[in-house]
This record gives sequence, structure tokens and C-alpha cells, in this order.
Amino acid sequence: MDGGGCGHGLRAEEMEAVAMAVSTVVLKTMNEMASSSRDVAKQLRKRRAQLQSVAEAADCVATCEAVVQLCAALSSGIFPWQTPRWWIKRRIGRTWEGLRQCDDATEEYYRQKLRMSMAMFKQIVAALAAFVEKKVAHYRTPLPAEQFIAFALYRWASGKMYESGTSAFSIGRATGLQAVRDVTSALLRAYPDAIKWPVGRRHVQILRAFLNRGFPNCFGAIDCTHIYIHKPTGAPSTNYYDRNHKFSVQAQVVVDLDLQILDFHVGYPGSVHDVRVLHNSQL
Repeated sequence: MDGGGCGHGLRAEEMEAVAMAVSTVVLKTMNEMASSSRDVAKQLRKRRAQLQSVAEAADCVATCEAVVQLCAALSSGIFPWQTPRWWIKRRIGRTWEGLRQCDDATEEYYRQKLRMSMAMFKQIVAALAAFVEKKVAHYRTPLPAEQFIAFALYRWASGKMYESGTSAFSIGRATGLQAVRDVTSALLRAYPDAIKWPVGRRHVQILRAFLNRGFPNCFGAIDCTHIYIHKPTGAPSTNYYDRNHKFSVQAQVVVDLDLQILDFHVGYPGSVHDVRVLHNSQL
């Protein structure tokens, strides 16, 4: 190539330098790949040797025999099998039949239908049974106290109509109405002091708990809630028709930090606003 020309090609010495650089990079890459392959092969041979030594050891043979004996013991029933968790949705026709079941899903079923644990339900039944038990008549046997109380709790927990609720408990509508009245009266007689203002040490504990949360001289949280009802017969519909487009009555509730009810007042129709209920409150 003419050195005095204006061409842009590489000179001979430049081309040789580029070729040497490329050759160096290629050789280095090939050496690294070969080294990596040798390392992998070396690791595989090492692992194979370790597995072979473990398999030939006496401890491995003993372990295999122990596993075989354990499987034989499990299959022969020496170890008790744990009751499998019930996972299929219940296909019981009536709620009362479901509450009478006894399996590992019963606790969840009680919380779903009655909003309480089975232990709490049994405690309530033990306290109310003496007040709601009926005498044996000449024509038929009265309902068990458990069924009587369970329907009232189910009615309050679900808010369903008496027609659907009574059919779920295999009782008539009149019996359902009577059950709610009798259980309400029994609760007031069995638990006369369940809802009360705290006194003594409990009062001091609640004051201290609210103070730690940043509320000095406070021992309760107050708010209003709606209790849904059926439209009262003969009452103007606008009085009980609330902002949620349902028939309800207003309830003013005071609770402590443990959500234990300290005071309860109900009576205002659902159309009355919370502010008015609190403004007219005697607290």
C-alpha cells in the first residue's frame, strides 16, 4: 500500500499486532474452559467416591435395615395413626345435625354458625339449662335444652329469618319465637352481672391500660352499631330504614381494651344517626 496515499487500511505491523491479540484471547478462553471442565470432572469423581464409601459402610446397612423395620411397624399398626383432618365441605342438611357432629371440624363449625367455641356453648348450656328445660307433656317430649339454646344463639349470630332458621333446627316457627324469648330471659337471670362497670382493681387496670395507649382518664370506648331486624308490624318503614338500606335498631355499646362489654343501650330506630344517639346518651 502506498504510504503517501489517503487510504484507511491497516499497515502490516498493525495487522500482525491485532492477530496476536486475538490469538491470545482465544487461547486464554480455551484454557479457562478446559480448567472448568477439569474442575467439574474432579468434583464428580470426589462425590462418587464419597457415595461409594458411605454405601459400603456398616452404618449404611444398619440404617437401611432400620428403615425397613420402621415401615413394617407402621404397616402392622404398632404406631397409632393420627385422625386425618376433615377437609371435605360438610353436606349436612340441617344446622342442628352439624352441631351434634363430633370430629376435628366441629370447632370451626361452631364458630361459623354460633360465633363462639364449642366450649363456650357448653358453658352457656350448663348455666341456662335449669331455666329453659320444659316438663314432659302427655303428648310429646320437649326439645332438649341444648337445641333450644342453640337456636336462639344461631338466630342472634346469623340474623336469619325465623322461617329459615327454624327449618335448620327442625322446629316450628312458634317454637323458635318462644326459644328466643326464653333464652333471653334465662341469660338475664343466669348472668345478672355480666355487663357492668369495672370497679376496684379491674377499674385501675383498665385506666392504666388506656393511659399506656395515650388516653388518660379513660376506661372505655363507646360507639354505635346497627342490629338488623325485620320491619316491625304497623311501624312506619322510614323509622327503621337505615343508611345501609336495611331495617335495624341502634345500639350504643361501651367496651374496654379486651372488648368486654361494659355498658349497652338499645332502643333508637335505625334511621337515627349515631351522633344523635351519643348526644342523647346519659353517659
